[in-house]
Amino acid sequence: MQPRARGVASEDCVFLLGPSGQGMLGPVLGRPHLRVQGANGWRLVGQYGRSVPRLSAGCQHAPSQAESGGPGPAAQVQVLTSHSFPFLPPQGEFPWDDKNFCYLVVMGAGAAVGFLYFFWQDPGREINWKHFVHYYLARGLVRKCRLCLCVREWLSPGSLYVWFNIGSVDTFERNLETAQLELGMEGSQQVAVFYTRESDGTFLMSMVPILLLVGFLLFTLRRGPMGAGRGGRGGGLFSVGKTTAKILKDNIDVQFRDVAGCEEAKLEIMEFVNFLKNPKQYQDLGAKIPKGAVLTGPPGTGKTLLAKATAGEANIPFITVNGSEFLEMFVGVGPSRVRDMFALARKHAPCILFIDEIDAVGRKRGQGNFGGQSEQENTLNQLLVEMDGFNSSTNVVVLAGTNRPDILDPALLRPGRFDRQIYIGPPDIKGRASIFKVHLRPLKLEESISRDALARKLAAWTPGFTGADISNVCNEAALIAARHLKPSITEKHFEQAIERVIGGLEKKTQVLQPNERTTVAYHEAGHAVVGWFLEHADPLLKVSIIPRGKGLGYAQYLPKEQYLYTKEQLFDRMCMMLGGRVAEQLFFGRITTGAQDDLKKVTQSAYAQIVQFGMSDKLGQVSFDFLWQGEPLTEKPYSEATAQLIDEEVRSLINSAYERTRELLTRCRDQVEKVGKRLLEKEVLEKADMVELLGPRPFAEKSTYEAFVEGTGSLDEDTSLPESLKDWNCERDEERAQESTS
Repeated sequence: MQPRARGVASEDCVFLLGPSGQGMLGPVLGRPHLRVQGANGWRLVGQYGRSVPRLSAGCQHAPSQAESGGPGPAAQVQVLTSHSFPFLPPQGEFPWDDKNFCYLVVMGAGAAVGFLYFFWQDPGREINWKHFVHYYLARGLVRKCRLCLCVREWLSPGSLYVWFNIGSVDTFERNLETAQLELGMEGSQQVAVFYTRESDGTFLMSMVPILLLVGFLLFTLRRGPMGAGRGGRGGGLFSVGKTTAKILKDNIDVQFRDVAGCEEAKLEIMEFVNFLKNPKQYQDLGAKIPKGAVLTGPPGTGKTLLAKATAGEANIPFITVNGSEFLEMFVGVGPSRVRDMFALARKHAPCILFIDEIDAVGRKRGQGNFGGQSEQENTLNQLLVEMDGFNSSTNVVVLAGTNRPDILDPALLRPGRFDRQIYIGPPDIKGRASIFKVHLRPLKLEESISRDALARKLAAWTPGFTGADISNVCNEAALIAARHLKPSITEKHFEQAIERVIGGLEKKTQVLQPNERTTVAYHEAGHAVVGWFLEHADPLLKVSIIPRGKGLGYAQYLPKEQYLYTKEQLFDRMCMMLGGRVAEQLFFGRITTGAQDDLKKVTQSAYAQIVQFGMSDKLGQVSFDFLWQGEPLTEKPYSEATAQLIDEEVRSLINSAYERTRELLTRCRDQVEKVGKRLLEKEVLEKADMVELLGPRPFAEKSTYEAFVEGTGSLDEDTSLPESLKDWNCERDEERAQESTS
């Protein structure tokens, strides 16, 4: 089929010349127009006639197939590459991938071709009625006339045509009949007239913005959080119910030897993996595989790291998903994703399924009736059914991680679903030493430093640190060494890193007024002296008046690692925290806002002793839940009279600590002044400086790793495996050995 041509936008009639000289008449802007079929005929109507002679000099025509030497119009496509256009970036360097880029190129080329096709056209040449009768009708070139009732007649690019206005349809028919009678055309020789109505493409053009908007929305949905760009198994809007869980392959570089400080939890997880790999060892004794375990503990203790190590060690599929990925904006997505996730797990059984931050979906039910709460409950119900219901699966172990086990639904934590709750707390001094050894492994230390000795010393300096804190300390030490262009990391860099993590960034450029600087020095001196002469206070390691973080001063202590505290120990700690406020009152006769954080800690400690620990003689041996900052307000479990008694006891306890601190600093006024003046001179005082100014501390204290672990068995953490797990992963070890040798 040959392409059609386009007429011009005017109130005229169009006489079109086709590829072989045939003509067409067409109107514009709603007026009828005439399209005249040539003797050879347009292929559009499928009629063929005799050959067409050449036109006169006043007309032009397009070459025929014989003249053009080919079977008609043909398109040639040239493949463009970066070699053809040097200004294009090489393949793969576009901000999107090659596949999407090809789609955009095709769409852009199509839009450009359509624009050129419809708008960049030659308007043709106007003729009159006499010219049509004399040069076309009289010569017998017209065989058929088609009267087209359309706004615009579209022509193919490159077509040669002429046009003229026909005015009224009735007038044109009468004039055509008269002209044919005058030319002696009778019967079958007369030109037949047909009527057609064609669209001008306005409707299609009006649909272009809508199509563009729909295409943009579909593209956004596919690239958005519910589409394939998420990296999960969901593939867009219509597959939003698919799970986003990922199956981890063998490219996990975290192993159990990279996890330290939580040996008991590691053994529990290793036993889960061993049960899936060697079930006969347990089934011979009648044991059943545990359904799952919840890893709980404070943030940064290694829950997710332990799960990563499990994925790196296990030779079975490891499926991971985040608890927040179950809940979306659509109702029913959560239960659907839970079903699809467990279907994926059953397909790859035996396997391990890890749900991180399960508290996002496992909260207690019945705490609200809002739409989001109802959707969360439906998702939780589906999770309960999949774990232990009629659809429960075998050989699928479910592990979960959370630092809020108190808000989880009891039905989720019962045996049969999560059989074990594995608590991973902050490591002790031996665990911290093991963690330091892991993180010191890739660091470039000074040649004279022993890694084991350094790990033990750093473990003694960092009481209460979690695994994440220790990792941060090691990284900060490396950054500090690089900042000073040092070839290796020294012990001094680790000391600075610990201070950076505990106190914040050192602000040497912060300008303090002379009186403020003096107040800060005596404030810190009061803390140091009180802690030096009280038995149960923490030993001082360093004191400084260089601002760090939000504080104007900084003191580093070395607290004991203990889990039980007596009333006397807590009272001494309160006195030490009040030392700064008392020193300000003694030396300057006024108090400042610098003690705000100290007073906050003292108040919390006093309320904990009275309300929670039952250390009040008047209140008795009772314990109530204490409302901490940030928790929602709830009804107090005691009467107003009891609340008043609690306030009186707290105030009395704090006043007693204040008076005791005042008496101590009054006796040691000279020592406080010595420390304050030395701080103004040096800004930083170490423990040796304190011994020089105050003499040896009158109480025995522990400051070394060996002293802290004395009486606890070996110096290092016990990492021995039970008999059942000594050869639990021999296949994996052999594979790694072969990879290393190859």
